[in-house]
Amino acid sequence: MKIKLTNIYVDDQDKALHFYTEVLGFVKKADFSQGPFRWLTVASSEEPDGTELQLALNDDPAAAAYQSAMFQSRKPAAMFYTDDIKGDCERIKAQGGEFILAPTEATASTIAQVNDTCGNLVQLVQLARW
Repeated sequence: MKIKLTNIYVDDQDKALHFYTEVLGFVKKADFSQGPFRWLTVASSEEPDGTELQLALNDDPAAAAYQSAMFQSRKPAAMFYTDDIKGDCERIKAQGGEFILAPTEATASTIAQVNDTCGNLVQLVQLARW
């Protein structure tokens, strides 16, 4: 088995597409609508055929409550690994990204958190090299 798709709830799919492609640097994989439903996915530009992230609209009360609770408790909705956290943070800031946690050493890693402008915190992680 492989993990091919996971999702993150967003309060605005257009803003989310901008953040995940223009700010983080991911690539759009799918974008189609059927009535009011929009299927929107992105993937890492480093692995465009890898796992996709669905930017799912939080139009369900349970999804909105979950998203809000995670954001208020400062828990990341998603984590992305990098080999250059400081460089990626500088690039993301230059694209308008707002960090709520600058690169900080944690257990066996360095982490940072950025607001995705759509109701989520996203954590960047660089594992320590032994």
